[in-house]
Amino acid sequence: MPLSKRAFHPEREPLRDHAGLELQRSRVHAPFAFLNPTHAVFRPTEKYASEGDSQKTKRAEGEEEEAPAELDQGHEKQQQPTPPQSRAEADQVQYLWRSRDNRKGRHALQVRYHDEKDPTKPRYEAPRKTSEFRSVLHGLWRMCSVFPYWDVSYLVAFIFSLGSVIWVINAFFVWLPLEDPSSEFPHESFTGGGVTAFIGATVFEIGSVLLILEAVNENTAGCFGWALEQVLREETAEAITVVKPASQHKCRHHHADRRVFLGSGRRRGHASWTTVDAAGDRTFTWFPSWTELQTHYLHELGFLASFAQLVGATIFWIAGFTGLPGIANHMSQRVTNGVFWVPQIVGGSFFIISGLLFTIETQRKWYIPAPKVLGWHIGAWNFVGGIGFTLCGALGPATANSGVEYQSSLATFWGSWAFLIGSVIQWYESLDKYPVEEIKDNTGGKAINIDETGKEETATKEGD
Repeated sequence: MPLSKRAFHPEREPLRDHAGLELQRSRVHAPFAFLNPTHAVFRPTEKYASEGDSQKTKRAEGEEEEAPAELDQGHEKQQQPTPPQSRAEADQVQYLWRSRDNRKGRHALQVRYHDEKDPTKPRYEAPRKTSEFRSVLHGLWRMCSVFPYWDVSYLVAFIFSLGSVIWVINAFFVWLPLEDPSSEFPHESFTGGGVTAFIGATVFEIGSVLLILEAVNENTAGCFGWALEQVLREETAEAITVVKPASQHKCRHHHADRRVFLGSGRRRGHASWTTVDAAGDRTFTWFPSWTELQTHYLHELGFLASFAQLVGATIFWIAGFTGLPGIANHMSQRVTNGVFWVPQIVGGSFFIISGLLFTIETQRKWYIPAPKVLGWHIGAWNFVGGIGFTLCGALGPATANSGVEYQSSLATFWGSWAFLIGSVIQWYESLDKYPVEEIKDNTGGKAINIDETGKEETATKEGD
């Protein structure tokens, strides 16, 4: 049964086991009212904010907190994926749950940083926003130095990036001889283009299967991912709540455990293959049950987008196979249209649907773009890439005309680049597990409170 726009199913409500966080029910959103919510905001309760996760500790004024270099996890040492960030005083922190972030094992924190002009004392010390230049540079370096092969989200991004590179190479083989005939070498378009198309389609198919695995392994209970700790400053003798990434072994997403995806301890349930931990709890699902599909996943926007991608990649693979040398040159034009060009049109159309759904999933409303969200750009570029691949197939039956042949090949070229851009951004996203965003308002220094009826009220930052 689909969920309403303002409600979660009791068994699917995020962070339902985290008593320290309070769901702002008026700030639960879904792009479509007949599908599951995709956005929710949680705030620390007054008691949780004042007490923190542990007893008060003392720290000298200005002392920087050092994050542990390694964490013990299942007798294995693993580097902490998120480095210590520069910190700032803040008036408010809140947790932003997004369905996409939950699938990717990300923990989004929203912070209203302290205004030095405001004499009100800050309540929190929080990391600075991750969109700062230094943080972005570190994220790019992380792409070159961190390889969490056990993380399904990382594998999805990496494999789609690899597949996109292969498709870009394919596009050069097919389009460049038309643009610059002097650059052509023997069998470039037919053999080089056919082989790389088959490899690229196969890689996309593998990535799409992993995408479905990622979709059915969302954390059903949610994961806060952040720790609030009370710190007593020695010089000022005042207590302040410090917000920092929680120890990785406390993360409840499967992405944090390198043993899960590799499948240590599989057992078969009544309707699904699952991986279980030592306590017998489910930690990784290979196939969801029919009941789970009916009651949840068929109403989950991210799953529908992933499923559309898998259907499109599977149909598109037919075109990759029939385009191989030894097959393509033994088919009549009518057969070529039916088993080569039509699968490209249909498969590409599903790519368009998938990219569009992934884009809409990041939006509060289906018609309002969200360009400040990283996932929005990923879906948008994949949407453009799907248009390119579909256009290539649509023009294919008329490629006897040299102008149409050129435009068909060119559509593959820019469509491949669009997929590559989206995949690289997704690669960056998969490694940024602790994004921090800044809360901004236009109330002239006032904070916004939203009560249970959905009405907005302005209040001073101290009272927020």
